[in-house]
Amino acid sequence: MLAYENQMFLDVLHEDGLVICAKGLGLETVILNIIKVFCDPGNLVLVIGSSSPEEDFWITQLKKDCIKPLPRILSADTSIAEREKIYLQGGVLFVSSRILVVDLLKHRIPTPQITGILVCRAHNILESCQEAFALRLYRTENKTGFIKAFSPSSQTFTYGFTKIERIMKTLFVPKLYLWPRFHLAVKSSLDKISPEVIELHVELTPAMMEIQTSLLDLINYSIKELKRLNPSLDTEEITVENSLSKCFHKILQTQLNPIWHRLSSTTKQLVSDLKLLRNLMISVTTLDSVRFQSMLSNYSSVDYVHRSSGWLLLDAAETLFITAKRRLFNSKKEICPEHNPKWRGLTEILKEIGQNSKDNGEIVLVLAQSAKTCCQLKNLLVQGADTLLLNLYKKHIKYKPIISTQKNTINEELEINENLNNDEELDENDLNNCFTLTQSKNEDGLTFTECANETRNETLKEPIIVLQQYKKDGDFLSLPRTLRELQPKYIVMYDANMTAVRQIEVFQNSDAKSKLVVYFLIFGGSTEEQAYLTTLRREKLLFDFLIKEKAVMVIPKGQDGKDEDCPELTRDLGVHPSEMLDDDDKTYKPDEKLVKKDIPKVIVDMREFRSDLPVLLHRRGIDIEPVTLQVGDYILTPEMCVERKSIDDLIGSLKSGRLYHQALMMCRHYTKPILLIEFDQNKPFDLQGRFYLSKDMTTSHRNDITSKLQLLTLHFPKLRLVWSPSPFATAELFQELKEGKSQPISSEAAAIGLEAGQNFDEEMYNAVIKDFMSKLPGVTTQNILNVLNKGQSLTHMLKMSLQELKAIVGNSQDAEALYNVFHKKLKLTNEQSNTKHQSNKGFRATMNKKRFKHTNSKSK
Repeated sequence: MLAYENQMFLDVLHEDGLVICAKGLGLETVILNIIKVFCDPGNLVLVIGSSSPEEDFWITQLKKDCIKPLPRILSADTSIAEREKIYLQGGVLFVSSRILVVDLLKHRIPTPQITGILVCRAHNILESCQEAFALRLYRTENKTGFIKAFSPSSQTFTYGFTKIERIMKTLFVPKLYLWPRFHLAVKSSLDKISPEVIELHVELTPAMMEIQTSLLDLINYSIKELKRLNPSLDTEEITVENSLSKCFHKILQTQLNPIWHRLSSTTKQLVSDLKLLRNLMISVTTLDSVRFQSMLSNYSSVDYVHRSSGWLLLDAAETLFITAKRRLFNSKKEICPEHNPKWRGLTEILKEIGQNSKDNGEIVLVLAQSAKTCCQLKNLLVQGADTLLLNLYKKHIKYKPIISTQKNTINEELEINENLNNDEELDENDLNNCFTLTQSKNEDGLTFTECANETRNETLKEPIIVLQQYKKDGDFLSLPRTLRELQPKYIVMYDANMTAVRQIEVFQNSDAKSKLVVYFLIFGGSTEEQAYLTTLRREKLLFDFLIKEKAVMVIPKGQDGKDEDCPELTRDLGVHPSEMLDDDDKTYKPDEKLVKKDIPKVIVDMREFRSDLPVLLHRRGIDIEPVTLQVGDYILTPEMCVERKSIDDLIGSLKSGRLYHQALMMCRHYTKPILLIEFDQNKPFDLQGRFYLSKDMTTSHRNDITSKLQLLTLHFPKLRLVWSPSPFATAELFQELKEGKSQPISSEAAAIGLEAGQNFDEEMYNAVIKDFMSKLPGVTTQNILNVLNKGQSLTHMLKMSLQELKAIVGNSQDAEALYNVFHKKLKLTNEQSNTKHQSNKGFRATMNKKRFKHTNSKSK
């Protein structure tokens, strides 16, 4: 470890706290060494909030260091009996927050014996209540274990009032450790060996400069209109400069989400146009002239002009369209697309490296922002610029497919056009693997040839060029791993990336075998350069803000939760304060037996632990008992059953008819069935679906949903509809509904909905597969056990005939619905068709491999 990494490690090891580190400074190395300390059967350390790439990285590194026992990953595929054994075996365990919460509530894990919990991505602790719930349950029963939290995102802690203090209280940590790039220890460590950096400021062509100026004018016009139409809106951070950064639409979302339903259609259109113009601004420097023109031409239709906010009628828009088209033809009107200036810069760099290279087979690592850019650069080096542009012209303009967008919304058009114009004939290998090229000299100059990745290990005379994106497959640890594996001498940064710069600095001072030569390609005086500088400036300002907050922060005594009087662990037990006053000293002395006896209880379905409501109920002094329910989501009393629906879930359930069946079962088994329609507290209290920067629900859609709800209440007069503006209001409502009522019995609630003689054993079935199968048409609460018992896997059921499915399901109509899902080809909607093919293919392959039942279950 570097000196600052060692100091970071020692600080948090000796005293619990929250570590906020600048991006790219090797926080994963610090967490790795903390995990290494506790890899012992005598400890039981839980890691929550980590991603799969991080877990694989840590396990791989520990395996290289011969550390035993290695950490284990607990997933939904791990049966309950096996999880209980693993907990008792000790060591370090990676566990999802949902599984941890259920196991803590069910007392499957020896909570007092837990050594401690490591929290990754601590900035999400308020948004994801599952981690907060797990920490609360852990600290309630364990007063000696540690809690250490880590986060690489300084930006998240600055939104909202005293957010950093609220997060620290939720984490039960008393210390805050800040590690910005300008920290003296970080600066001295990374400045010991600085890589040789060669900055190449490429000039924009006159046409690109004209397009960029026009787009800036249009963005400025849209922002001014947005401020003019909404004078009461806090628009201090909505500026042209900030519009170039990635977080711009998060700023817009924070400001507009709560009042989105009250905004005019013009304001909503301006937000969509800002997204479009920002996308065009980025595309000027990242795309070639052909694909940029193809992308821009989609917005020149008369239909789009009528729907836009008016920017298409400005002089700057006319200049934009004329200049973009002029880049494709020469003075004789012949096709002659303009080259991207960076292309020449890249080839000149590779030529210089080839001339200066002394060792055989030196590796040149070329880094780009996306896999599509890597594919473009590969085709550029292999085919040449002219051939590449001519092929692109034939594909995207000359023989471009006609797309009907009359019925599409603005944002659907954006997604369609991005997919069409940015798709560089990528197949699975292109997306999942980097490209390896070799360069050679001949009479025509320097040529490049694609070769297999294994060629890197062979002895070659010429340099080997490896093209790779910064975050391969979305994994931010892929670059450090690649640097360690390849040990490149030359690095070409084709796109500017702040995190990658830090990762290269860390690699140079820790694992590099020789001094690196880094070529930094950037358009001088462009929006690309400004966006990079803005990112650096914003991060410095954010850390300055956090340093000032830390200086005036007041840490209450007992914030670590190890004292009995910790305010964060106090639960509202429903006892009036006057009943707990002692006559002599007028101090609070609750009668523990009375309080425990009167603690209300709510039975919660296992699947509901994805929501925030169970946590909020527990905070209000209500005991939570997780049970697999066939009918309802929450059982408040033996007579009262609640089915909770979010707005999107409500719309989907009404369209599929699933809600009708759920209401039927609730009315059949309970005297007081309730349909709870719950809204998001961060979004407007209005009946609409995924509305932000997406298609709005029209009046006809809203009326359609309302009419279906009316039909539902007519069919089921006993069903009561409850509208809740937020999970907090729902928790308060449940507490009021339970006052003076008898407590539900979990065994009786779990048996409701099962046929006579059936006994659902949750240890026997894979929870993920059961949840997936229950959502398929034709699968109901009556037949799901038969499906799980007689269907071995999804692959097995796909081979079944209609008659075989009918024998399992027990109903011809349900069997036909299930058969059609498996075999009938359905027409996808625009939203579904935009979903990436790779993710669908991977999901289906994963589902096919998983079994319906746990093979190592006791029941099996």
